Amino acid sequence: MNREVTLPLIVDDRGTLQVAAADVSKLLRTVGGRWVRLVEAGEEGLDEDTVAALTIELAKLADRIDVACIAHSSGGAP
Repeated sequence: MNREVTLPLIVDDRGTLQVAAADVSKLLRTVGGRWVRLVEAGEEGLDEDTVAALTIELAKLADRIDVACIAHSSGGAP
């Protein structure tokens, strides 16, 4: 069964605006991937080690979001 879980990661002052956690984790991975491709293409002004470190941290955050969603959808503790 395919279930989509939406967690209120971003809300307005009334608590109505929500962004799907899957969209956030995908965005984090996409940003990191684009940075890596820019470095690989020789983009000036980007430090390869810094980009690698930031990309790893974005992936870790995306992983934590994904794990929280899995726990939530399976009825586990967040």
